[in-house]
Amino acid sequence: MKTMWLLIFAILILLVLDVSVSPMFAKAPTTPKILFTSSRDGNREIYMMNPDGSEQVNLTQHRAEDMTAVWSPRGDKILFVSNRQGTGVRDLYVMNPDGSNVRRVFKRKAKGQRRNPAWSPDGKQFVYSYVDWDRWEFGLYLGTFGEEDAEELPYGHSPEWSPDGSEIAYSISHQFGSRLTFMDVRTRKLEQPLPDEALQWQRNPSWSAVGDRLAITGNRHLLPVIDGKDLDEARALHEAWSDKHTVFIVNRDGTGLRQLIEEDGPRAGVSTLSPDGSEVLYTQKINGDSQIFKIDVNSGVRTQLTHIVGPFRPKTNAGGDWFDPAYTLSVSPQPHLLTTTWGDVKKQ
Repeated sequence: MKTMWLLIFAILILLVLDVSVSPMFAKAPTTPKILFTSSRDGNREIYMMNPDGSEQVNLTQHRAEDMTAVWSPRGDKILFVSNRQGTGVRDLYVMNPDGSNVRRVFKRKAKGQRRNPAWSPDGKQFVYSYVDWDRWEFGLYLGTFGEEDAEELPYGHSPEWSPDGSEIAYSISHQFGSRLTFMDVRTRKLEQPLPDEALQWQRNPSWSAVGDRLAITGNRHLLPVIDGKDLDEARALHEAWSDKHTVFIVNRDGTGLRQLIEEDGPRAGVSTLSPDGSEVLYTQKINGDSQIFKIDVNSGVRTQLTHIVGPFRPKTNAGGDWFDPAYTLSVSPQPHLLTTTWGDVKKQ
């Protein structure tokens, strides 16, 4: 009888532990999944779907604006941006893949907005953009999970960490456009392999899992300067050229630049490159509503993944971050070994 009671007691303990502790141990998806933002429910929420657009699920279901979600390297956490602290105040949050256990990354509230986060390959750090319009402060910051202080990096926006952890790709705006920039994480040395003559605007870089090439948003056309022009004329020229942003792919060394989407439609912006580098996820407006598409880099075949439309207001389906369990590493990235490791993974 005593043994029986001990067994029952042990079972009860396991049940209690399972209920109270299991949410802390998040499970990564076992199949490829895409995170994206949609306003189909009245405000922006974070959704997850399959790479073919099926099984679109709302993860956040919150009255605040939730957006810009990115997978952790192992797929067991999601880092995202929300204004849950108050209207107009965007900060970084993390949650489990099923939307549970939402918590703030920083305990201290920022004066400006933290946004556009990207994980380090080892999952210990993250980089993000910071904007404070009142103080006219803009920049990139490097944060470490569990720490309140963040390191200010050279100016830029839309950061993406390389798969081997050695550098961060981002965009630096200048008077006549923007340049794709690579920052060495160890030395902070900057490199800009793609000249303005090749592509005037170079934005939103996204790495392949191997790190050999990137997808970027680009615009070959120089936007006119307003000085000396009639304001209406200048505005019309700006609007005419703004729709020329489209999707390109380029090798890491700046060679092989290739345009994937023609300029004959609304502007298209890169969201992410698939882990195997074969497809690019991008956002484009169709009949006033933003929708998510993907294009095959080799065949040029395009597939529309979201189809949510009005009727009462334009709907936004945008962004995207692609996780594939076949491209996760079992150990923390080591720059001197990782190239071989990723090559082995790709062959499997």
